[in-house]
Amino acid sequence: MIFVTVGTDLPFDRMVKVIDDWARRNNRRDVFAQIGEGGWEPEFISFSNFLQPPEFVERFKSASVIISHAGMGTILSALHYGKPILVMPKKASLGEHRNEHQTATAKRMLEMGNLNVAFDEDELRERLDHLDQLVQPKRIGDAASDSLVAGLRSFIFKGC
Repeated sequence: MIFVTVGTDLPFDRMVKVIDDWARRNNRRDVFAQIGEGGWEPEFISFSNFLQPPEFVERFKSASVIISHAGMGTILSALHYGKPILVMPKKASLGEHRNEHQTATAKRMLEMGNLNVAFDEDELRERLDHLDQLVQPKRIGDAASDSLVAGLRSFIFKGC
């Protein structure tokens, strides 16, 4: 199953429309999307505006691929569960978010080799046609590394 999520802030119709059209053209009945409220509704794929946390986690864990906005919660969940993830950043310039932080997040995570990114609809269509070639992320643990904790402590208590 392919699980699509747009997060909880605002709908992400631009991404969902591309996925719905791709699924229709390829007769993919294995796509489920969490689309938020107030946006466009898919015509071909199954969807829900919102999911309760247990159902969200179950769909996430059972998915073979995650397609998402570039939200850190979703990215970290994909890394935790070892799921290939394809993200498309929401753009504030298009009214999809408050600022352009998702583009910065996607660029940095792409540099680190942890995820697959489509920066626009054309790239998303291309990546969807090659889902079998997505980068498989390295899993992360449940807790922060000792070096991260030490660095945070040093920053917080510096000069105290």
